[in-house]
This record gives sequence, C-alpha cells and structure tokens, in this order.
Amino acid sequence: MDIKNKSNESIASGNNWLKECSNNIFSQFGEDGIIEKIFSMLPDSNRWCVEFGAWDGKHLSNTHLLLSQKGWSGVLFEASRERFGDLLRTYDGNEKIICINKMVAFEGKNTLDRLLAITPVPEDFDLLSIDVDGNDYHIWRSLEKYRPRVVIIEFNNTIPNSVEFIQPADPSVNQGSSLLAMCNLGKEKGYELIAVTDSNAFFADAKYFEFFQIGENSPEAMNGDQKYLTHIFQLYDGTLVAEGNLKLLWHGIPIDQKKIQVLPSSFRYFPEKKVNPLIKFAFSIYRKLFLK
Repeated sequence: MDIKNKSNESIASGNNWLKECSNNIFSQFGEDGIIEKIFSMLPDSNRWCVEFGAWDGKHLSNTHLLLSQKGWSGVLFEASRERFGDLLRTYDGNEKIICINKMVAFEGKNTLDRLLAITPVPEDFDLLSIDVDGNDYHIWRSLEKYRPRVVIIEFNNTIPNSVEFIQPADPSVNQGSSLLAMCNLGKEKGYELIAVTDSNAFFADAKYFEFFQIGENSPEAMNGDQKYLTHIFQLYDGTLVAEGNLKLLWHGIPIDQKKIQVLPSSFRYFPEKKVNPLIKFAFSIYRKLFLK
C-alpha cells in the first residue's frame, strides 16, 4: 500500500523561526540556543530561572548553561535523593543556586507557589522549565502567585496538533498532554506560543509577543514535525490502517497492524458488495454481540 503523508513543515518554518536558533550544549533538542536568542530580544532581564526535575543539574538541562556560564541565579528541584546529591555536587560553592530536594506537586503543601515562597526568587522571574513526564500541564495550571516571563513545558508530540488531550491530574500517571492543550492553557494564563522543539513548547508573557514578530502561532502553524505521529484510518471494507510512526516511542515495540483490527478478516467487506449470505448473517450476529 503506497501512502504518503505530506508534512506541513514548510508552513511552520516561518512562524517557528526561533527553532532555527537551536543549539545543544546541555539541552536535548536545541533549547540552549533558543533560550539565548529569546533573552537577547527581551528587555529588563532579572536572570533568575527555575527548573524541575533537575537531575544532576546538567543532564538534558535547559538551565545549566545559564547557571554555569551566564551568571544566572536559579532554584532547582529534584525529588530523587540520589540525584539530589549529584545536583549539590554540580553546584557546590555556587551561592546563586538554591537546590531543593522536593517533588513539585499541583496541589497541597508542595505546589510550586508554596515552594518558591521560601526562596528569594522574584515573582516575575525570567524562565520556568517544566519537565516531569506527565503532569506538566497541571503544575503550570496550579501556578498563580508567580508569573515567569518565559515558560518551557514538555508536551506529548505523538498527539496531533488538532487534538486537545489533557492527561489525568494524577501523580502516578505518565501520559503527557497535547500541544493544543498547552496553548489553550497558556492563553488562559496570558501567554503566547513562540517556539516548538521535538518535545518542548516555549511560551512568553503575551505582553512580549510582538517582540518575536510571529504571524500565526497556532499549533498547526508552529509544529510542522510529523515524525512522531501515528496515523490510524479506516478503509471502506472496515480495515484499519496504521501509517507514520509505527513504534511505541518509550517502549521500542513495533505497532502490529494486524493486532489493531476490530473486524476479523472474513467480515471485512464493503456493505454494498454481494457476499455469501451466511457471512452476512454471521456478521449481523457478531455486530449485535460486539455492540452489547
């Protein structure tokens, strides 16, 4: 079966122009370069950042370049006791860095608002990086007192741009939310999408949006990369077809097209086609049982 999926990457390239500034020193998908460009365009930087989970402070970090080479101050959260020890060693002797061994929550005593309240970070600090592999949406939603100028937040790039999916607000669930969900939340909070990488969306306070000269910033206009999408569609005879990314990204297991079929092969026929009456009768029984 010859099926080609045309990417809208050419449409997105002009709007998502900040991605062209991508550069990795410690980050994963070019965030270091994008961050540097963003703050070269924004006025009145206070040079404060917040990140969690911080790991050892260096591994796939969106803030380590700022903290280790640019003289920024920061608050870093890491829930793992072992990784927190590594984090302390990374910033040993650096009085500008506050390391906290807590898991940031979206409710209760460990919300980001409450944890930041015990630190000297200003309410309008420059950069917040959220990457907790699931409840990112709910943590950002819970933030009320503090208003970072720029937010970097992880989203699930296997979900189509047109789908608003919000994972359950449950610390035990790791599913991720869609880019559209993040954009809608951002607008509720007064932020605009300014850049997208493979797994992170960048939002700026809406009052700075004009600085970036972006035309349309919808998910479709900003996120043209289709390589993570799995497309499932149905043919006239009831066959389901999977195309695009045919592997579970986080598990490495191929998606078997035979195993996603709803109908047995003998029942896959176009309804108007003449087929053996016994097959049609058997299908009618199957359909009734299935619908029950």
